Amino acid sequence: MKSEKKEKKMRGLKISERFKSTQVHALNSSETSGGSSSSRRRRRSNGSSSGVVSLVLSKAKPRNKTTSEVGNLVVPLQLPSTDTIEPSIEPYLKPINLVETLAELYYRLECCPQSQKASICIEQYSLLRGIGDQKLLRRCLRTARQNAEDVLSKVVLSSWLRFERREDELEGVSLMECGGCILECPKLNLVNGFSPFSVNDKCQCPKESKQENITESSVFLPYEEKDISFCIGDEEIHCVRWRMAELSDPFKAMLYGGFAESQMRKIDFTKGGICSKGMKAVELYSRTKRLDSFCPLTLLELLSFANRFCCEEMKSSCDSHLASNVDNIDDALILIEYGFEERAPLLVASCLQVLLRELPSSLYNLNVMKLFCSSGAKERLAMVGYDSFLLYCFLSQVAMEESMVSKTTTMLLQRLEECALERWQKALAYHQLGCVLLERKEYKHAQHCFEAAADSGHVYSVAGLARTKHKQGQPYSAYKLISSLIFEHKPAGWMYQERAIYNMGREKIIDLDAATELDPSLSFPYKYRALAKVEEKQIKDGISELDKIIGFKLSADCLELRAWLFIALQDYESAVRDIRTMLTLEPSYITLQGKVTGKYLLHLLSQEVERKSQAECWMQLYEQWSSVDDVGSLAIIHQMLENEPGKSLLEFRQSLLLLRLNCQKAALCSLRMARNHCSSMQERLIYEGWILYDTGYRDEALARAERSIAIQKSFEAFFLKAYVLADTSLNPESSSYVIELLESALKCPSDGLRKGQALNNLGSIYVDCGKLDLAKSCYKNALAIRHTRAHQGLARVYHQKNQRKAAYDEMTKLISKADSNASAYEKRSEYCDREMAKVDLDLATQLDPLRTYPYRYRAAVMMDEQKETEAVAELSKAINFKPDMQMLHLRAAFYESMGDLSSALQDCQAALCLDPNHTDTLDLYQRAQKLRFQS
Repeated sequence: MKSEKKEKKMRGLKISERFKSTQVHALNSSETSGGSSSSRRRRRSNGSSSGVVSLVLSKAKPRNKTTSEVGNLVVPLQLPSTDTIEPSIEPYLKPINLVETLAELYYRLECCPQSQKASICIEQYSLLRGIGDQKLLRRCLRTARQNAEDVLSKVVLSSWLRFERREDELEGVSLMECGGCILECPKLNLVNGFSPFSVNDKCQCPKESKQENITESSVFLPYEEKDISFCIGDEEIHCVRWRMAELSDPFKAMLYGGFAESQMRKIDFTKGGICSKGMKAVELYSRTKRLDSFCPLTLLELLSFANRFCCEEMKSSCDSHLASNVDNIDDALILIEYGFEERAPLLVASCLQVLLRELPSSLYNLNVMKLFCSSGAKERLAMVGYDSFLLYCFLSQVAMEESMVSKTTTMLLQRLEECALERWQKALAYHQLGCVLLERKEYKHAQHCFEAAADSGHVYSVAGLARTKHKQGQPYSAYKLISSLIFEHKPAGWMYQERAIYNMGREKIIDLDAATELDPSLSFPYKYRALAKVEEKQIKDGISELDKIIGFKLSADCLELRAWLFIALQDYESAVRDIRTMLTLEPSYITLQGKVTGKYLLHLLSQEVERKSQAECWMQLYEQWSSVDDVGSLAIIHQMLENEPGKSLLEFRQSLLLLRLNCQKAALCSLRMARNHCSSMQERLIYEGWILYDTGYRDEALARAERSIAIQKSFEAFFLKAYVLADTSLNPESSSYVIELLESALKCPSDGLRKGQALNNLGSIYVDCGKLDLAKSCYKNALAIRHTRAHQGLARVYHQKNQRKAAYDEMTKLISKADSNASAYEKRSEYCDREMAKVDLDLATQLDPLRTYPYRYRAAVMMDEQKETEAVAELSKAINFKPDMQMLHLRAAFYESMGDLSSALQDCQAALCLDPNHTDTLDLYQRAQKLRFQS
């Protein structure tokens, strides 16, 4: 019976007897990302030494056939090989010395006039994009918006902030709705000039109210004799001469100057370019200075009239009034043409605001793209007084995120290049255009762009230049280019990674090892080494190589590659786990170099593993959670959402895991889905609160939590409020309130996973307040419901009680239980002697080289031992691939103690560029400045 079941299970997915460690038969689907059958045949004919994965699909016959008539469709799919994979050229600015560049940028921000601050903040944003810290990038955008002066900059930056939060994906949110954030208010964006406010200020803009139409009968006007008439056709429009003369100097000259009209009581105005209805509106405006009663067509006629006769006040009023009423794309596309024609800057900006707040969907509107991509767009914007670089910087980033190979992306980057004036702007525009053209396989044009970017001082563009030469059959020329970079500049990980592409044999591996040593966050060396192991028939070793980087940096491409290696080993459970996690990060992921959708591959592989009920999934989730297996937890939640699509509770849990894994964009996407799928306003407010908190709007998040509690008391509402309040320096009074909130949360219904987290947080606050016995009780209760991370809190309690051995043992328990335990080794180092601590921290760095504490500890030990040069080198090693504020601060302090004030000041400036409000660094900076001045 067992053999029959096994035979049945293996019917859909079989391993060929010809498999020689690198040749696998797995599943294939006809659902590919596109391409004709002839193109698929061409792909199959391209063999590779790394072997072929063939997906054997059990193909059932029609229902009128017998059940035994089953055929297998076998289509081999090409796995990546060491010869075919290569890293992408990142479309970011990558300075050769980031610390020096950041320091110089901070100095400029300190000294520049108000009018330049927004532009410098955007330069800062462009420099920091390569670091990938979304909170840091949002802070740059918020600061830029806070310091913006012209209307277009306000519109673009406000839309950019909205896009970063992807508010377009929130159901029920109006396009032009003001969410209460002053930085993003669509009405305030249309007010010219610098407005001093805090980024946390709430918007006080007036709400929409229906206004009464203003006519002569609806408003009291003093009697004035209408002593002149303008005749248009057979109709006479009676006006007050002096009122009309006040409209502009030309009218004043005509009615009171030396012209014949100054003596007339009737003036033929048939050829004045305005209809009788429009002239009546002019007459009414001349007396009331109001536009409320006029329809948009009349307002447009008044705008044109005002432009023709230099009626500046009327033009400004029409411009402002029209701008305040643009609220949809169709109207915006029509009105923006009038705005350009009549040179109405507010109307143009308002129309652009509508188009930008609809991104990315407006990218797919042909009329919108025709507007933005036309070669004369820059000149048209200049006609209304606007600089276009910021606009196209935003547009091109959105386009690149949507597609790196679309024609739209190319054209927007070409417009960006035309708008670039400063050196860094040219470098950014040319480099990004080069990256897109490289992806489009337009190698010659890409080469010219990378050359131009390099000429603008962007050394990293030389990597793109080398790649284009390699693609055009000049590998030796590419090798020489990168080798010269390594010789001329301080070596960086990306340099050795790039040179490895053009190297061969043992030298290639040496370069890749050097790349990993200099920058362990680069994924390509791990992927290459893994495939090299596979080609040597050591698949398990290849998986172990990928485990290293997946353990500290989760990415869809590494998960995909590991999944294929698991398929080669017939470990379909592990393969399905990785594919589910991959699809959690990128739901539309295409596997195998664009040939098969990840969703379809999952569908086929799922036939080879046992399907679990929702109850079984919950049990497994508890297991994964308690073993601190975040990847496994993500995979099981993905399956649970497959069983119950749109379950907001599960999508929220998914977001928490993604945040823990530092996948901020994917986490926000899950939060948005939870918000859209929730069934009550009380629940929706909670998810909106988390979205606002994670995007830097703390006060708004707190307000959402309070509104939710007012509707219904719930665990999540109390937890959110407590979490937001705890994210500050707590005093005894506020700590007591947070404790009260967490206790209220624990009284509300919830599952063990969340209650364990609440108990853990409560214990942490009790420790901060010195209430160690209460804290111990919380952690014990959390452990009782298998919240494994509570071991760390309990260790802290023992340490506070001077029970160091018990603290060490508690952390050892966590290490033994946790799959992801780099942080546990790091924490355990605090509870042992220096030598044992060094061993734990070295292991923590090996498991997760991006953790900064081990570098700081080792450097501090070296300074204690008076090994100053070695201490600085230890910090520099990490700063070179992760410019962390705390490491920069510590290195600055080291430099100060060594008397190297110039280096200390530079590190302080770089650290303050990352966090301008860090008190300790500000103190050190001022002290170093004073010492330098005295010397």
